[in-house]
Amino acid sequence: MEGVLWKWTNYWNGWQTRWFVLENGILSYYKSQEEVNQGCKGSVKVSVCQINVNNIDNTRMDLVIPGQQHMYLRAPSPQHRQKWLVALGSAKACVESLVDTKGTCLEDSLSHKKSELHLYCDLLMQQVHAVKSAANEEGGPAIQKIEDASSLLTATCDTFIRTLEDIMKLTNNTVTNTSYEMPVPNLPVTKTSGSTKNQKPNVGRSLSQESR
Repeated sequence: MEGVLWKWTNYWNGWQTRWFVLENGILSYYKSQEEVNQGCKGSVKVSVCQINVNNIDNTRMDLVIPGQQHMYLRAPSPQHRQKWLVALGSAKACVESLVDTKGTCLEDSLSHKKSELHLYCDLLMQQVHAVKSAANEEGGPAIQKIEDASSLLTATCDTFIRTLEDIMKLTNNTVTNTSYEMPVPNLPVTKTSGSTKNQKPNVGRSLSQESR
């Protein structure tokens, strides 16, 4: 995904437009689309970022690397922010790592998916609040605002459900890949006066205790 976002630079220059490109889990930005071939001004690996939804500005989103870096961004509209949040959330969840024949990345993928689900939950709460506010405006409900907010809410619900389904699949895979072996009891061999070559140990009681 690629497009224009406003990036907070500093208190002197404020918000400045930048061309952003999200590819292979890396978010890179350039001064403009025409200068893409000249190299990026900066980049960040989405999987290590916290993606925060601003509770006041419905076009803003923040990428935070704890203790290192903050990237404050604004989209042209709430609809554009919605698309970017879904794309960023999917990249953070490491979709490519879901297909793993050895199953070594299942726990990491599950953790990333939970983080993605938390992001969409915050977004849902904000959009529900927007619908309620538009419905309770003075002078009557603001129909256009309600329709716009409802459209975003529907898209977020769909993404939330898909992410939840992914988590359920990952959970099932984790359970399936966890094998259990019945412990073999260490029983003493009882010697008898007769031949013991073809005798079998009496483990009936031990096995019944193991199955409790």
